[in-house]
Amino acid sequence: MSSDATATSDSSYMGKSSSVSIGAMPMPPKFVSKQQEREFLKFRLAQAYRIFGKLGYDEGVAGHITVRDVIRTDCFWVNPFGKHFSMMQPEDLILVDHHGQVQVAESGPNTLLNKAAFMIHSAIHAARPDVHCAAHSHSVYGRAFSAFGKELAMITQDSCAFYQDHAVYDQYGGVVIGEEEGEHIAKKLGSKKAVILQNHGLLVATDSIEATVHFFITMEKCCQVELAAHAAAAGMGRKPIEIPAQEAEMVYKITGTMYGGWFSGRPHFELLEVQEGVSFDFARGTQTKQARL
Repeated sequence: MSSDATATSDSSYMGKSSSVSIGAMPMPPKFVSKQQEREFLKFRLAQAYRIFGKLGYDEGVAGHITVRDVIRTDCFWVNPFGKHFSMMQPEDLILVDHHGQVQVAESGPNTLLNKAAFMIHSAIHAARPDVHCAAHSHSVYGRAFSAFGKELAMITQDSCAFYQDHAVYDQYGGVVIGEEEGEHIAKKLGSKKAVILQNHGLLVATDSIEATVHFFITMEKCCQVELAAHAAAAGMGRKPIEIPAQEAEMVYKITGTMYGGWFSGRPHFELLEVQEGVSFDFARGTQTKQARL
């Protein structure tokens, strides 16, 4: 979450997500400068790629996560095309403007840009100033579920995080290499936080890297659960029971908020830091090594 966004009062940002705890809930970090914030976001974005790699969300060279730059807000950071998610480091990331021009002086040594990543993410970042991070990958269950061209059913508490907050783009147009297709995806996403791309996979877009990672993981698992529930239903001779709209909305206001996503996403990054022995040193504005598990 950007330092500008943190100026919003804690209570309005947290919403009803704060109702699930006893005691003070943590808030996103604040930064002493835009340069420090940029370095932290690059560190966090590289972590997000490595988390995706650990979870098996890679499929060859497909998939991409972007974060809007806080200094040059008409640009975003993305992975160099062809580098495995699990190998990503802050110094590998490349900075791209909304015209597809790689900012070589500020980018890593490999400046090869995935055209599909640019076409999809540039359209989303341009259309949605509130979106700081967007992620798309060819995860297994997201791909399988996308073949049905339907929204998630509210059959579990976790599904309710997407209640009336995700869409389906049902016009598969092949590999995204044209501006028009990216614009169509951004239009279908609208003001929501996720879109299921028919015959393609999942895309999540939120105001923080942590929330995007959390909601992508949750959506992938919801796809898995719904596929499993329907497979079991065929043998049991009954349909999964859906959660009523009123209850689904109530759960959404707690688990589906941007704060809820940020808070739920933090543990993935904290675990990675312990496993790898690498964290962000706010005093130095760079990553630093620590003891590993």
